[in-house]
Amino acid sequence: MNQRELFLRHVAQTSELPLMGVDMNIANAKGVVLTDVNGKKYIDLISGISVSNIGHCHPKVVDAINLQSQKFMHLMVYGEFNQSPQVNYATTLLPHLPPTLNCIYFATGGSESIEGAMKLAKRVTGKTDFVSFKNSYHGSTHGALSLMGDEYFKNAFRPLLPNTKQLTYNSIEELSQIGPNTAAVVLELIQAESGVKPANEVFINEVAKICKHHGALLIVDEIQTGFGRTGTLFAFEQYGITPDVLCIAKGMGGGLPIGAFIADKKIMNSLSHDPVLGHINTFGGNAVCLAAAQANLEVILQERLWESAKKIETILTQHLQHSKIKTLSVKGAMAAVEFDNQIVNFTIIRKCLESGIITDWFLFNDRALRICPPLNIDEKELIGALQKIISILNEE
Repeated sequence: MNQRELFLRHVAQTSELPLMGVDMNIANAKGVVLTDVNGKKYIDLISGISVSNIGHCHPKVVDAINLQSQKFMHLMVYGEFNQSPQVNYATTLLPHLPPTLNCIYFATGGSESIEGAMKLAKRVTGKTDFVSFKNSYHGSTHGALSLMGDEYFKNAFRPLLPNTKQLTYNSIEELSQIGPNTAAVVLELIQAESGVKPANEVFINEVAKICKHHGALLIVDEIQTGFGRTGTLFAFEQYGITPDVLCIAKGMGGGLPIGAFIADKKIMNSLSHDPVLGHINTFGGNAVCLAAAQANLEVILQERLWESAKKIETILTQHLQHSKIKTLSVKGAMAAVEFDNQIVNFTIIRKCLESGIITDWFLFNDRALRICPPLNIDEKELIGALQKIISILNEE
């Protein structure tokens, strides 16, 4: 058997045709370029779905991983040891957040960040109801899946968590369904999987106002939008709000698995008693992952890569112009290129892959092609990749 056959036989698959059936056996990834075992190169225009915000195998991240792995890799992470990678990261990130976001709980990824935030909301408020929004994506574990705003992905796994409801995104009228039993409202400020759909500022401020009135926590999911991707370090900065809980992951670890939820120390302390160990994990706060995250964050801060996201937005808007593109939605270094139907979109994605351009579709919008390149992509390289996409459209 060749590598592809072994992969399909022994590694669990979540679709019948992964990456449109294009066989890519990657041997090396550096910057924005992936190289397969045959030497074919691919430009990564999706950053592993908003993960590699500073590109693949950034030398500072690699050096940090190597250095920390020679010291220690795994220690217990429930607070038994005051580990310097955890402290260093917290004291680097938290000064860039509002004063009430001053305590960080390290997780292993986005879904667990959401799960922990949900538990925190129930613990702090004593309430059980959750409100999220249609076409939202918050993860695939049972609690996070309960918040998902798409029935296709949920129905096969019911019953899910009770007392959850999904409202229409950007509908102020439906916000009256947030009430005294609501523990938290969970939302994305830019809905990623519906095809880069930003929230209306009036809508977001009304959500925050209603949450405060009813004593519900406002949980903001910046798992895809965080770490500079939308033109600021975090998207909530553009809306004039402060989340009660901020969930982060994806672009946090420089390519290693890590996530977190962040809140005020006063409410985070509720997880330490009644019961003790109110939320625990084995690998959250892993020293090597945090060393990588530290280097990743330092690169983003030192190079002010959120400003690069603004430049990328301009390039995407200028160069993604074609009669076959039905709509184009761009926010920072995130874009959804929508076509007439799924067949057209999947054909374009497959031809992009065959031509050495890595792109993808959106979970809740299979008519749209995803573009979210690393924030430090060379402008000429990005323009060249976009021109190749336009050439593919010309051939169709």
